[in-house]
Amino acid sequence: MSRSVLLDRASMGEGLNFTHLQTIAADLTCYDYTRAEDTADRLADAEIALTNKVVIDEAVMAACPKLKLICVMATGTNNIDLDAAKTRGISVKNVEAYGTHSVAQHTMMLMLALTTQLPRYQQDVAAGKWQQSPFFCLLDHPVMALAGKHLVIQGSGTLGKKVAQLAEAFDMKVTFAARPGDTQDTRPSLASLISQTDVLSLHCPLTDDSRNLVDGDLLAKAKPELLLINCARGGIVDESAALTALKAGQLGGFATDVLTQEPPKDGNPLLDALANQAPLNLIVTPHSAWISREARQNILDLTADNIQAAGLAAQIPS
Repeated sequence: MSRSVLLDRASMGEGLNFTHLQTIAADLTCYDYTRAEDTADRLADAEIALTNKVVIDEAVMAACPKLKLICVMATGTNNIDLDAAKTRGISVKNVEAYGTHSVAQHTMMLMLALTTQLPRYQQDVAAGKWQQSPFFCLLDHPVMALAGKHLVIQGSGTLGKKVAQLAEAFDMKVTFAARPGDTQDTRPSLASLISQTDVLSLHCPLTDDSRNLVDGDLLAKAKPELLLINCARGGIVDESAALTALKAGQLGGFATDVLTQEPPKDGNPLLDALANQAPLNLIVTPHSAWISREARQNILDLTADNIQAAGLAAQIPS
């Protein structure tokens, strides 16, 4: 019987049904959290490792000779040494499209909040400015209608296409940018599109080609009203450059669900700006776009499917 170990059960949250996964993943042992120094010990006898964000590198694999399958309970596989896994014949399976609706609705929520200058108007109301207004409303921050505006999406997978579908319902013009670093992609590059972009939404993986894709140089070429949304991965946006552009009025708004370091234990300039109540059109959510209960349940079920497809499912007694 295969031995299966889930390294970071708590990262999946509460309220989920583990029955199917426990049936498929033989002798499943679950740990709420796993420190880096404990990973190898916990996987020492495992054939199947299940991880959301715990790193499994070459050293861990070398210490776990029975390991046959790594199930990443997320789309991104940047926490796995893929080269080492290939060399050792360890299969790596991730889950895709599990949270399409969840992340797409979060993206649209951020887009609408930036468009309506929600962070600034909330600050104004809290500060009593509405009460002091000489007439019935506040008009201090310009609000933009999405209809007719140009949305550029970086990342044309299932999620990017769902965001495009929702945006088109708001009568937006949608263009997909070419994949960073792909010289065979005939679509226009982000750099060539940025000057005509009203909203830029990121839904691509973090790779060497996409790291700091949105930096100071790119933002300098953008419209000062540009709204930037990152529901992909921290590191695709140069956070300091985006904050500088916001403060200088060279960026109309920035909303991100991801940061370069998560959790941001060492601080982050965006969080500092929020803590200091800087009057910016800035939103930071805690990597929560994916956390609808439906999306999290999909992860468990798709992971069970990956184990079954790999031929490592438990033998169920007849």
